Amino acid sequence: MDYEKIRRQICFEAAQLMHARREGSFTTARWRAARRITRSYLPSEALPTDLEIRLALQELEAPAADRCPQTSEDSDRRLPNDRFEQYRSLLQPLDKVRLNRSLHPEGDLLYHSLQVYELAKQEVPWDEDFLLAALLHDVGHGIDPFDAQTATETALQAIVSERTLWFILNLETKHRLYDGTIGMRAKRRLAEHEDSELLTLLSRCDMEGRLPGRPVSELDQVIQDLRELAGEQDAQDNPIV
Repeated sequence: MDYEKIRRQICFEAAQLMHARREGSFTTARWRAARRITRSYLPSEALPTDLEIRLALQELEAPAADRCPQTSEDSDRRLPNDRFEQYRSLLQPLDKVRLNRSLHPEGDLLYHSLQVYELAKQEVPWDEDFLLAALLHDVGHGIDPFDAQTATETALQAIVSERTLWFILNLETKHRLYDGTIGMRAKRRLAEHEDSELLTLLSRCDMEGRLPGRPVSELDQVIQDLRELAGEQDAQDNPIV
C-alpha cells in the first residue's frame, strides 16, 4: 500500500471537510477523511499532521486568483518543505488568539510570541534553537486551544531540533518552579540539564513579553532573520575547504 499517496489524499479530503464546515477539528476531520479513503488499518505515517491539514486548508481558503486548480493526486505541493514557511504558517493564526487579559494584557498571541522572540534575541542572538523556542512556544494555541501543549509538540516535532523542543516542552515546568507547584525530582532534573540557565532565561522572556505597545519586528522580518541565521550556522558547521 502506498502510504505516502494515501497521506496526501487524506490531507486533501480533511481540508475539504473543514473548508466546507462539515468538520470543526483536525482530529475528527482526519479520521473521517481516512475512513472515506480506506477501511483498512492505517499506521501513523499514513495520517497527515495537523500542520499539513492546516496548510492545505489555507490553500483552499486563499482567493481563487491566488491558487491553481489541484486534485488529491498533487495536493502534496501545498505542503512546503521549507521549515521556515511552516513556522510562518503556524504563527500567522496566532494574531486571532487572545488569552486571559490579566495574564496577557499585551493583546493577541502572535504579538506576545514576537515580544518573547525580541527579548530572547537581545540576550542570545546567535542561538537558533533558543530563538525558535522563544518564537514558537505557543503555536499549539492556534491548532487546539483545549490541548495546546500536545498540539505544539505534534506540530513542531518534525521541523525543529530536539533541543528547541526540549526548551518548549519544559517551559511550563519552569514556570511551575516559580509557583512552587513542582516536585523536587523535576526541579533537580531541570537544574542538572546543560541548558538549565537558558531555560530560566526563556521563562523570564516569556513572562516579560506581555507589555502593551512594545516595539517588535514584523513576522516576515523575523522569519528572514532566522533564515539568515540558519544559513550562517550552516556555513560554520560545513566550512568550504
